[in-house]
Amino acid sequence: MDQTLFIIAGRIVSTGEALAFLVAAALGALLLVLFSVMGAGRARRREAYEAALRAQEADRRLEGVERLQAEAMGRLQAFASAIGARQADLARGVAERLDAVGARVGEGLTVNGQATAEQLAKLEARLAVIDAAGAQIGALAGQVTDLKAILGNKPARGAFGQGRMEAILRDSLPPSAYAFQAQLSNGFRPDALIHLPGDERPLALDAKFPLEGFERLRVAETPDATKAAEARVRSDVGKHVTDVAAKYLVSGETQDVALLFVPSEQIHAELAEKFDDVVTRAHRLRVLIVSPSLLMLAVQVVQGLTRDAAMRDQAHLLQAEVGRLLDDVRRIGERVEKLKVHFGQAVGDLDQIGISAEKLARRGARLEQLELGAGPETLPNPLGRQAAE
Repeated sequence: MDQTLFIIAGRIVSTGEALAFLVAAALGALLLVLFSVMGAGRARRREAYEAALRAQEADRRLEGVERLQAEAMGRLQAFASAIGARQADLARGVAERLDAVGARVGEGLTVNGQATAEQLAKLEARLAVIDAAGAQIGALAGQVTDLKAILGNKPARGAFGQGRMEAILRDSLPPSAYAFQAQLSNGFRPDALIHLPGDERPLALDAKFPLEGFERLRVAETPDATKAAEARVRSDVGKHVTDVAAKYLVSGETQDVALLFVPSEQIHAELAEKFDDVVTRAHRLRVLIVSPSLLMLAVQVVQGLTRDAAMRDQAHLLQAEVGRLLDDVRRIGERVEKLKVHFGQAVGDLDQIGISAEKLARRGARLEQLELGAGPETLPNPLGRQAAE
């Protein structure tokens, strides 16, 4: 039955052997396939089991995350409630402090306003006095006419000098300190007598200064005319100085010096510059030639002497006024100190308010940085350690 199929290495392989070998090989292959299928099933079952375990672990982690989220939301709500209560308390405290600061500042401003009003009232009174003096000066300036026209009219010249002299005396001295056209014991009448405090002898004042020579000197065009005009000035002024010394210097009745009034600053300067010999002769005769500014200076000296005499007579009144003035100064110092304290308290309260506002701003910034809707990866994972293990 067995037929030879082929010979391998000298061995004869029959048909039966070949069939048996094929059957054995097929069975081996079938077993191998069966074993492979069984191994793949076991792997799939193991993978399914592991996937189920991972799903259970993910569920547990998700439940933990949800629980942590709920706890975080509760804490945040409680924190927000506490912050709201603190903000309400802070707002109430700030309002109370602002009310107190406003009341103190208002009180200080009221006191300062009253003091300022008093100072302004005093200033207005002083300005009224200055305005009155300015009006008097303006009226006096308006009455001054052209010097050329005055020099051309001798009566007008005398009236002009007399008017300026009287205006200076009236503006600077009280009525009891001077007298116009008063008669002396020798029968002469000086233009004015100035009474000095503490001395019964008055100071004689003459306002009839000779100006014809100066007018000729002003219009002189040749050296001869100028020389003649200068000689006329020396003659007229020298004679008038002699007359003043003879008429108004009465021993025991008037002062040892008399004043000769020149109604022009320019003429007085020209007299002092070009006719110093005439001025020196007048000094020897105890006659002082004065311009309007020098007469004002002399009157101010008399005014100071009069004021000093009045102050000596009323020293007790001055002491009382000085005491009141010192009291006013002390009260002003106390009010300034109180105002400084009020402003210091106000600055302190504003600093505290600023600090509270900065704290609120920082807390608000921290609240803005919180991410309430964040994913699980941004929250703490208590199961992460177990999973890693």
